[in-house]
Amino acid sequence: MSRPPEDATASADAVELVAAVPADAVAAAVPADAVAAAVPATSSTHDAAAGPGRPAEIAPRAVRRRTAAPARRGPADPVKSLMHHHRDLCERAVSPLEIAAGLEAHGLTDRTAARYRHRDVFSLAEELYARTPARPAESAVTAPPHPGPDAGARAGWTLLALLPGAACLATAGLLRVTEGALGGGARAAVTVTGALLACLALRLCLGRGPLRAPEGAGRAALYGCWLLSFSVYGEELLAQVVSGGPDGPWEAAPAPLLGLAAAIAPAAWCAHLFTVRAHGKLTGSRALEEFGAGVRPLLLAAVALFLCALLPLLYLADLGLGGNGTPVGAAALGVLFFVARLLAAHGLPEPGTVALAAACAMEAAAPALVLAGRLPGLEPLARPVHALVEAGGTGAVPALACGAAALGLLLHASAALSRASAHTRT
Repeated sequence: MSRPPEDATASADAVELVAAVPADAVAAAVPADAVAAAVPATSSTHDAAAGPGRPAEIAPRAVRRRTAAPARRGPADPVKSLMHHHRDLCERAVSPLEIAAGLEAHGLTDRTAARYRHRDVFSLAEELYARTPARPAESAVTAPPHPGPDAGARAGWTLLALLPGAACLATAGLLRVTEGALGGGARAAVTVTGALLACLALRLCLGRGPLRAPEGAGRAALYGCWLLSFSVYGEELLAQVVSGGPDGPWEAAPAPLLGLAAAIAPAAWCAHLFTVRAHGKLTGSRALEEFGAGVRPLLLAAVALFLCALLPLLYLADLGLGGNGTPVGAAALGVLFFVARLLAAHGLPEPGTVALAAACAMEAAAPALVLAGRLPGLEPLARPVHALVEAGGTGAVPALACGAAALGLLLHASAALSRASAHTRT
């Protein structure tokens, strides 16, 4: 047998040595290009030497390099994401103040605005307003007018605010002049006619001007009718119930009704002044806390100014109709009506409705507790009412009911009306 050539033997030994080394080790130690270039030549030489009975060597796999994953980036423009989230608000707004009020209504405060690289909500709203695409021309027409100085409009709603007091004053004067000349039926007809005219005038007054409620007043009208009726007939009813009755017709006391009707005009002017001053604070403020701190004194000043106008009117009405002084309950009722309507005029009718309902419940509970105390074993129910009447008279009941409701509603209004979102509806 003849020996193979030396070069063929060396080539075969080299191929066997390469095949014995793992492919991964070869790929790691030798570049892929060098391996790809060297192995085919070696394999062809080995195939020629080994003959047809030996399978060809498998070429090593090319190494795949893993590409680095791109780094995750946070939002480069947080204001853009906020603008996308509040797109409808930004597109409908006619001024940056409206955007600021809307953001505040959604819970965004000055502290939260720092996350969007702004010092306060107002500066954030200005950027949102500037970056919003051009608004349609009709949006400026449908925007609510700013409560600026309009002499014609002020004269119009001032005259309407005087109508309820004029109707009540004319009815009371007619009844006084015709006393003894008209019978009971005719006087009742005059009273009903005057009441209807006063209600119609009140409806016209509350439909325009600073006392207009854009979202309605809900059931506040129903509770208001109850409170006005109790101010006219409630004290006499309570006096009869406490003394063992009721045992006869209730004598009416129209003085509170006349004083409250005459106070509608001062109420409209106080509400107008508060709205104008609050808008001025909103325009000049640069932070929500600054705006709230400036509006709260304005609210207290408006309520105090209205009370200063209400007390003389109630006193004069009581004096002109033969009363015995200023009814405290009617004054508390007037403040309750004023604060409730002020909230409704700024788009917040629910708190006022709740306060009026609470006052009605307290007034209705007083005679009910006295009557329930007559049952065996329920005498303690009537003791609080008897103690209150002995301390302050029958007028203490409506004074306590309306005063407590007015105080609670005023505390709520000082927080609700100090928000910028409450002043974009007017």
